Amino acid sequence: MTKIVCVHSFRGGTGKSNLSANLATALALSGRKVAVIDTDLASPGVHVLFQFTPAPDDATLNDHLQGSAPIESCCHDVTPAAVRAKAGQVFLVPASMQSDRIARLLREGYEVERLNDALFQLGEHRHLDVIIVDTHPGINEETLLTTAISDCLVMVMRPDSQDYLGTAVALEVAQRLDVPNALLVVNKLPRHFDGQQVRDRVEQSYGIPLGAVLPLSDELLDLASGDLALLTVPDHPWSQGVISLAQKLIDGIL
Repeated sequence: MTKIVCVHSFRGGTGKSNLSANLATALALSGRKVAVIDTDLASPGVHVLFQFTPAPDDATLNDHLQGSAPIESCCHDVTPAAVRAKAGQVFLVPASMQSDRIARLLREGYEVERLNDALFQLGEHRHLDVIIVDTHPGINEETLLTTAISDCLVMVMRPDSQDYLGTAVALEVAQRLDVPNALLVVNKLPRHFDGQQVRDRVEQSYGIPLGAVLPLSDELLDLASGDLALLTVPDHPWSQGVISLAQKLIDGIL
């Protein structure tokens, strides 16, 4: 059965989409079939990490949510060569980057239930092991309903006061939705921060497992979200942290 993992953050700028793409790649390197769905419809960006640009006739998630396109036609194979060599696959359901499509969706909205139905349909059609849902940041109806059907919530935060408070609110909501599993990821940890102190504070504050503490790095900034760090700098502590997070998901829910 396909497992659904929601990658979420209380606010933007946490590196959520970057983590979603690299986490999907790490899982696929273990020989699994993984899909990433970009539901951050107002500011999509996962496609950039896979160097995928939809052609004019390529269907996107918008075409399914606000049209008649089946979700299967919105799913594109973006498997990197290194993943294919390990017998894994990565699929991407991108959101539209066209300004008029984004404006229309923000203006008219969509049926959230249709998104949730699409997750199950896609998992069955593609025989997927995992679906990674890159959510819209914050607390909104779309994210809440998708989180409610997930097998695991990966909550991404930065080590600052606003994120500490906002993450607490988001996790409280997730607990009320009876999400069966949750992991915290602290991302973009500055060099001058004490990683162990941050780890201890997070674990004591939230009472849920810490999936990873990922450093802020000039090497990752140089990539500028234009490639997958996991494949470009696989030995970097950030990449190794993502691999460790993937293994925790494999051990916990897969």
